[in-house]
Amino acid sequence: MKHRHPLHCLALAAAVTALAAPAPAQPTEAPFIVGVCSHDLHLRDTTSKGVQLLQQAGIESVRTDAHWAFLERKRDQLKVERHWPAYLAGNEAQGIESMFILGYGNRFHGNGEKPRSEPVRAAFNRYVAFTAQQFRGRIKHYEIWNEWDVEDPIDPQFTQDYARLITDAAGIIRQHDPDAKVLAGAVTTKGIESGFALRLVEAGIMQSIDGLSLHPYVHCRNRGKNTPEAWIEWLAEVDLELSSAANQPVPLYLTEMAWPAHQGACGIDETLQAAYLARSFFLAKTLPNVRGYWWYDFRNDGTDKREREHNFGLVRQDYSLKPAYRVLETISPIINNFEFVGRVGNSPDSVQLQFSNGQEQLLVAWAPDRPRPATITATGKTTGDLKLLDTAQPDKGWSSFKAWQCASDAGTCTAQIELDRFPKIVSLGEAASPDTGQALTISTR
Repeated sequence: MKHRHPLHCLALAAAVTALAAPAPAQPTEAPFIVGVCSHDLHLRDTTSKGVQLLQQAGIESVRTDAHWAFLERKRDQLKVERHWPAYLAGNEAQGIESMFILGYGNRFHGNGEKPRSEPVRAAFNRYVAFTAQQFRGRIKHYEIWNEWDVEDPIDPQFTQDYARLITDAAGIIRQHDPDAKVLAGAVTTKGIESGFALRLVEAGIMQSIDGLSLHPYVHCRNRGKNTPEAWIEWLAEVDLELSSAANQPVPLYLTEMAWPAHQGACGIDETLQAAYLARSFFLAKTLPNVRGYWWYDFRNDGTDKREREHNFGLVRQDYSLKPAYRVLETISPIINNFEFVGRVGNSPDSVQLQFSNGQEQLLVAWAPDRPRPATITATGKTTGDLKLLDTAQPDKGWSSFKAWQCASDAGTCTAQIELDRFPKIVSLGEAASPDTGQALTISTR
């Protein structure tokens, strides 16, 4: 049993009391986007049931590859693939936005090399202009290239060449589709750690784009550094560094992020993948500069359980649902409609987050290491049952599982729950008066 120091308990109560009033959360500059990466644009069967699954899961945006090589299959002849408009129409009918990645080279120009020389850069810009013209008003976000940094995240000239490409492409997109948002970077973990993202910001690219995109994977880091909790601590440091360099908040778009569920190095099982998805989405909401999170990816790329690249998806190759899909389907309404209010204390053995939509307050809590009993304490008289949503059992939905136990003087009410590696989402019962805020604490042992 873990004994808490009395001063720690007082500090925890004081911290939570400061968050007590259920006032509307402050809106961010843009709504947080729940997205996925998908390769289904390239399926010629536009009747795929994938689009219905996207909508059911609460996914708002799909990031996909608008390959230069596919749009220019004959030298200097740009043409839209016949099935692309039908695919976009299917997504649009479900209220799902699209992000196009512009890039990947073309064999007719520099043998597919990156557009760093003038002739290849000019050809790339023609492709950018053509795409923006053809899809004007239909693409919410354009992302300029994908993981440019992989080849050489250290060389300053390599960074500068990409910064120039960003500036040119962003201007072209705004000329032909002024309502589209432009993202750039798609910086890998290695690129972030090597200073590539920082050099882009220092080069002034934020003057040309709407946000910096990152691919901050951690699944191959050492044990203890590959969890959602370690990930968000690192990402908070990256966020601070980039915003300090820019002298302003840098909007961050996590356009690829996930944990693969495969049998091999850096792999986890499908159940833990689902738990990590839930925890990472809730944690991403704690950083105001993070404007969206695109899980990589929607559908497994293959069927080999030992191949990492085949097992990132929310659904399997045959579209059967993985646990991660069910969890995202369950939490997406909360991610979409609730704002982060603050952390509840600093417990070393559990994570406790508070969210609000202006009328309702939620506690989202989990114990990353092992199951722990926990006591929730609310000040003021509380009526009704405690409502709980267990992300480990998403199909059960919300349940009223236990009444509050209130002290005789109605000063406090308590309830017992069990925390584990899947987030428990707790909604408080109604307060005695609509004007009475509830201070909330949670203690584990």
